[in-house]
Amino acid sequence: MKVKILSFFKNLSVTRKVMLGIITLLVFGYMFCLPRQLFHVPYSTVVTDRNEELLGARIASDGQWRFPPRKTTPEKIKQCLITFEDKHFHHHWGVNPLSIGRAIYQNTKHKRIISGGSTLTMQTIRLSRNESRTFGEKIIEMIWATRLEFRASKEEILSMYVSHAPFGGNVVGLDAAAWRYFGHSAEELSWAESAMLAVLPNAPAMIHLSKGRKMLLSKRNRLLKQLLEEKIIDSSTYELAVTEPLPDEPHPLPQIAPHLVSHFYKERNGQYTRSTIDRGIQTHIEDLAERWSNEFNRSDIRNLAILVIDIPANQVIAYCGNVHFDRKQSGNQVDVIQAPRSTGSILKPFLYYAMLQEGSLLPDMLLPDIPININGFTPQNFSLQYEGAVPASEALARSLNIPAVMMLQRYGVPKFHNFLQQTGFKTITRPSSHYGLSLILGGAEATLWDVTNVYAQMGRALVPDLTPRLTKEKEAKITEAKDEDEEEKEEKKTARHTYIWDKGAVWQTFNALKEVNRPEEIDWKSIPSMQAIAWKTGTSYGFRDAWAVGVTPRYAIGVWVGNATGEGKPGLVGAQTAGPVLFDIFNYLPASSWFERPTGVFVDAEVCRQSGHLKGRFCEETDTVLILPAGLRTDACPYHHLITLAADEKHRVYENCANTEPVFQKSWFTLPPVWEWYYKQHHPEYRPLPPFKAGCGEDTFQPMQFIYPPINAHIKLPKQLDGSKGFLTVELAHTDPNATVFWHLDDTYLMQTQDFHKISLQPAPGKHSLTAVDGEGNTVSTTFFIE
Repeated sequence: MKVKILSFFKNLSVTRKVMLGIITLLVFGYMFCLPRQLFHVPYSTVVTDRNEELLGARIASDGQWRFPPRKTTPEKIKQCLITFEDKHFHHHWGVNPLSIGRAIYQNTKHKRIISGGSTLTMQTIRLSRNESRTFGEKIIEMIWATRLEFRASKEEILSMYVSHAPFGGNVVGLDAAAWRYFGHSAEELSWAESAMLAVLPNAPAMIHLSKGRKMLLSKRNRLLKQLLEEKIIDSSTYELAVTEPLPDEPHPLPQIAPHLVSHFYKERNGQYTRSTIDRGIQTHIEDLAERWSNEFNRSDIRNLAILVIDIPANQVIAYCGNVHFDRKQSGNQVDVIQAPRSTGSILKPFLYYAMLQEGSLLPDMLLPDIPININGFTPQNFSLQYEGAVPASEALARSLNIPAVMMLQRYGVPKFHNFLQQTGFKTITRPSSHYGLSLILGGAEATLWDVTNVYAQMGRALVPDLTPRLTKEKEAKITEAKDEDEEEKEEKKTARHTYIWDKGAVWQTFNALKEVNRPEEIDWKSIPSMQAIAWKTGTSYGFRDAWAVGVTPRYAIGVWVGNATGEGKPGLVGAQTAGPVLFDIFNYLPASSWFERPTGVFVDAEVCRQSGHLKGRFCEETDTVLILPAGLRTDACPYHHLITLAADEKHRVYENCANTEPVFQKSWFTLPPVWEWYYKQHHPEYRPLPPFKAGCGEDTFQPMQFIYPPINAHIKLPKQLDGSKGFLTVELAHTDPNATVFWHLDDTYLMQTQDFHKISLQPAPGKHSLTAVDGEGNTVSTTFFIE
């Protein structure tokens, strides 16, 4: 075969060889004349909800409303375009010789261009090239049009045309035209609307809503008449269509979830994005946010953000980044959902969970709630009061600061810092030493996106239908579909922020959080219609940020209230601002039952009823409760002691004391002196340990403890109003309310106190030693530094 071909070429004359070469070049030129990508134009950023209803769009970089290309064309607009522009569209190969001949005849006869003879395929090529209309350009259009017919189907060609055809002004493409002129999608166009849009690209500059309306109406109705004559529409449809008025002026595009649209404008500029947002829920949430914002504005609180996550679907269904997007002031343009803000107390449940999970805490274990000073860090409760000791679950539900700090000190800041990073807090990037113990009280910043997502992860761990197939937790999706490259990028992005949640610890954490007092201050448990919600609030230092996050088996909702500019306001408290908004949203959404208790993850344990610790040797009142197996490693109750009492029950004695009457032994609940000092003020049932009867024993239990200052505290004395040096107030707790205490500073006797053991000092700068001695000879000392 190869020999025959070579022989054939040898036998050809030079002229024929040249002709064959030219033909070959022309064939190759024809094959490769059409660019792989026809249109090189910028597109608008378009975002829809889960049902492809438009949420909003951002104009293309060239100032045109040009939506991303369509893949199909609605049937009505298809029929109108073919009838008006190219009746033989489905029967030619890009060029219609009859139309070209007719155009040449008409243009020659009238000595001007009155007909182009272009098919829809040729018009598509002209739109892509955007060159001057000359005879030579017409030839190129014809060649490219036939080539396009070999590459694309008729449906694809028509979609290219309707996606790039001009529709007057800066409106390009069918989708933009449908929304701008009629305020709805192209799929919802009526016959009259479709006919109007079909005639617009024919002369978009001459026919416009504000000029040439009569010509536009005439052309539209003429096209409708053609549709009737060709039996594409019936007479009743035609009569209704011709009575439809033309739109008066372009409609503004929807502005739903504008901050989300702006987010995609930055992330996926010029693309079409189908989000997971539910437009109905989104619009209700935005209306609700505006109502609450108007209320908060009275207190000069101007910004509010809301995020709603569908837990079973792992999708964001409402995204309100802020309020009043159209007002370019007061930080309304800031997308607060993505903005790092001080966390306040919103991280406390994660510490509670982590300690339950590792077995260093039981749900109701007593925690200290007393004045503390840790290297100059002196946290206080929001109420500025102390209760001595509080069960851990109650401390979480009431958001007490001092128990949380003591928990973090015990758990370890570096370990908790690492835990937060693993679960998905991407803004906690500085070393743990930078945050210190303030990490649990708002010393770090987080976004509403991260906070709500991590709470949603916890809730998702308890949804039975999801837990078997989830090997790791991911952030909630905000788009329905992405291409493979984007999915791979998302996997790499979130791979560092994954964590497998312990279902038992999550369930116990949520059980504590559902006891948080609600804003309406009612007994929600007594009302059957009210659902249980695990929720937590947070207020940052200086009243700059108010948080509220709530979780049910169906939804995780995050709310932030404040000023995007960072201004603090006295009334900006999570429970008073963000909390009511949170419950307003939950009241709107469908209710769900409470989380089912996980099976096979708990063990029975006997726990001291008073201390919440595992039962000790001398604990008499106990409860059998479910705890995590890791909780069996916690200490037994250290607060119950076996003591020997005299017959009067008012004194302790040694069992073999010769000076006493018959004695008996009893278990006694005893807290450390400072704990006891505050605890008994809130628990009248608490009985301090009785003193030893004279001659019948010596106390080995330290009855005194300094409340302030703690040992090795560094103290700066405040200045008084007149500029003079201020005072240091020291305080001591004694288990015996009738005790007399003698005070010594640096071996110098100062004074004695009774009942209330509190004195004021004015020590010089430097190191000092403070000693207190009671009437029984008990001594306690502390050291502090005056700066």
